[in-house]
Amino acid sequence: MDIKHKENDSRGMFYIQNEKGLIAELTYHKSEENVITIDHTEVKREMENQGIGSSLVKKSVEFARENDLKIDPLCPFAEVQFEMNESYADVRA
Repeated sequence: MDIKHKENDSRGMFYIQNEKGLIAELTYHKSEENVITIDHTEVKREMENQGIGSSLVKKSVEFARENDLKIDPLCPFAEVQFEMNESYADVRA
């Protein structure tokens, strides 16, 4: 699945859509200290348990690494993903 990204000055989202519309999203806000706070992750109920939410978190980690950012996983789902993946520790705020 193709993960897309859009961002304005202080807010952004990673998302996946198909012909029926948005099927998953991860939203965040960015601070002046180069920290992005993941505040929401959602996958349409019929698409749950397929690793889509985990893919969005992984993409946000890759984005943080590429842009010298840190991540505060405020969203409970993102927080669990950070706890389960020690490899994300380098970008955790």
